[in-house]
Amino acid sequence: MILGGLPFLQLDRTGVALLGAIALVGIGAVSPEAAVQALHLPTLILLFAFMVLSAQLRLGGFYAVVTRRLATLPLKPPLLLGALILGVAALSAVFSNDIVCLAVAPVLIDACRRRDLDPMPYLLALACAANIGSAVTLIGNPQNMLISATLRLSFGSYAREAIVPVLLGLLATWGIIVGQVRGRWIVPQAAGEAIPIRRAEEELPAFNPWQSAKGLAVAVALLGVFLFTPWPREVAALVGAGVLLTCRRLHSRHMLGLVDWELLVLFIGLFVVNHAFQHTGLATDAISGLAAAGVPLDQPVPLFAATVLLSNLVSNMPAVMLLLHTATHPQAGAILALASTLAGNLLLVGSIANLIVADAAARHGLRIDGRTHARVGIPVTLATLTIGAGWIGGWLALGTL
Repeated sequence: MILGGLPFLQLDRTGVALLGAIALVGIGAVSPEAAVQALHLPTLILLFAFMVLSAQLRLGGFYAVVTRRLATLPLKPPLLLGALILGVAALSAVFSNDIVCLAVAPVLIDACRRRDLDPMPYLLALACAANIGSAVTLIGNPQNMLISATLRLSFGSYAREAIVPVLLGLLATWGIIVGQVRGRWIVPQAAGEAIPIRRAEEELPAFNPWQSAKGLAVAVALLGVFLFTPWPREVAALVGAGVLLTCRRLHSRHMLGLVDWELLVLFIGLFVVNHAFQHTGLATDAISGLAAAGVPLDQPVPLFAATVLLSNLVSNMPAVMLLLHTATHPQAGAILALASTLAGNLLLVGSIANLIVADAAARHGLRIDGRTHARVGIPVTLATLTIGAGWIGGWLALGTL
């Protein structure tokens, strides 16, 4: 997982996780029945259901039309950047941050070029805002879904805890990017003409008001269920996905084709491997050893630091799986969710959303490499983690009064 693949083999992290699970079953360390029982179905169901919801909105052209309207606002470039950051963060809080980046990036590049704006600061803002905004709810990203389903956190209580550090983090992101641009928002005409423009209209579905309205109605209904009813979130989300799949216009084949099956396979492999690892006792011994050395992971500060470190070593999902069983403190869920999500902006490979934006940029003649991303990602991550740690520390202090 640290390497991102196996040398000399065409495997990514998903392939590594799946191969690990297959190896464990193959050598008899985990029986097929135990492997199935290791899967956390509420998380998988919730993740699948929201992928279907995002597919509905993507096929309905909702993401594209929102991006175009944001990008054509009669605002000066710094204010336009702020509007983009808030808009992307709001979308990512309810829908998958990865899907938001996938749908928004090509439209954003096209819109920036129409206005002779340099797309680079806006693309970096897109990636950072999608990650930060997804931290404000328990459905904004996969690791938050896992934390929510495992610890059964209150949807409303978590949002109240996370909203302030997320908003401050978005403000810090805007300030950092504006400070780095230093007024150089406009692309020189010669440079702009040298890059071929690929029309986003050729890549994305046309806007369909009815299909978009259906997706938004289901999303609003689900938020209401999560906030005001005891109905299990995964069941409610699955029912919502079923409603959307029952459609006369959008074929289920097209909607299911937009489901990120690779991410679901990654989860399945990690659940099996993590189950086997926990039964070795190595994790318990390591936690006991750290506690004896004065680093108790069941306490807020060590848990926060361990989450940030592991999220950048093995990515945030495996990190959360490894640390979930130490989440006994009342604030452990919020710490895991905020720290693992905000840490994803540090490196280009730290978040799938970052890679999606970089890939979209490459297809349009722009290059976002590790160094380019780090110039924004490192200060943004340090600022947001500092804000998050300070806010959680304030909650802890109030709790002791």
